[in-house]
Amino acid sequence: MQGGLFSTHTFRSLARRLLVRRAVILAYHRVTQVDFDPECLCVEPDRFLEQLEVLRSDYNVIPLAELQRRLDDGAAVPRKAVVVTFDDGYADNLLAAKPLLDHCDVPATCFVTSGKLDQAAEFWWDELEHLLLEPATLPDVLSLQIDGKPYSWSLREDPEHAGPVSDGTTLAWNVLQTTTPTPRQRAYKELAAILRTHDATVQDAVMQQLAAWAGVKRVVRDTHRPMRPEEVVSLGEGGLVEVGAHTVTHPVLSARAPEAHRREIENAKQQLEHILNRRVGAFAYPFGARGDYTGDTVRIVRDARFACACSNFPGWVRRGTNPHELPRYLVRNWSGDEFARNLESWYAN
Repeated sequence: MQGGLFSTHTFRSLARRLLVRRAVILAYHRVTQVDFDPECLCVEPDRFLEQLEVLRSDYNVIPLAELQRRLDDGAAVPRKAVVVTFDDGYADNLLAAKPLLDHCDVPATCFVTSGKLDQAAEFWWDELEHLLLEPATLPDVLSLQIDGKPYSWSLREDPEHAGPVSDGTTLAWNVLQTTTPTPRQRAYKELAAILRTHDATVQDAVMQQLAAWAGVKRVVRDTHRPMRPEEVVSLGEGGLVEVGAHTVTHPVLSARAPEAHRREIENAKQQLEHILNRRVGAFAYPFGARGDYTGDTVRIVRDARFACACSNFPGWVRRGTNPHELPRYLVRNWSGDEFARNLESWYAN
């Protein structure tokens, strides 16, 4: 008797879930292959193509704008709907990702950090990796002033790790691993966590200190550069790729005052609309976890007349989901088979 009731309840619950149309939004950052990828932002081009083939054969890929319109109208989303998005505005979004999106006829939205477009500078996390993890030799002690507060790290290597690129294990290290095999990598993790909540002026001042300490010039590597204004225009040509806003300087908005939120959000929209000569209707919160923005942020985004906004916590989208807090699943450098398994599991959850 109890087993029968349980089975009926389970069946009904499963049936309800199957009848509810759900969409999954995917979050990418880069399509490229680099020697160091400590933040796990890169998907290699061959693997990205495999992932697009999975989407094209097994899923219904729709533009973010269509998903937003369906949410606004209270309409159901298409069966097995998927939306593809990119964050930050790296040049490889145009140079590597867009040709593959065009080849597979897969629409996408690229959220661009507008303040980087006219700057000869990398994103701070990339420059931190370049200055701290890549040089063959560095002083044994790193001392910095960050917003008036002193910090210090010992970088003396143990005999098993004579240098930052001494073996494949060190090259493959990333922040998702539970161990930090070298003092440099430990300093990188701790310094990145500190810099994350500071503003762009402080971040740039720290990079100046790091470059002077390392005895190297600050450079913008072609492999890591953000897009230029004319490249943003090229990205949006053809209509397959939508350009969205990602603030001016990519701050943790919850660490800033509400008025700073407004400047970051409204100015990014204005700058991109000026470059593109058309309306920008989509936004993505930098970093995007629940603690990285506030209710005030959401209100400012809505008041700035963004039709939708993407966060960075997992979950699927269905009728009734707040269009200004759309969850997304982060995609890693997976093979097509591994990507297919993860995507299937996201739909099953």
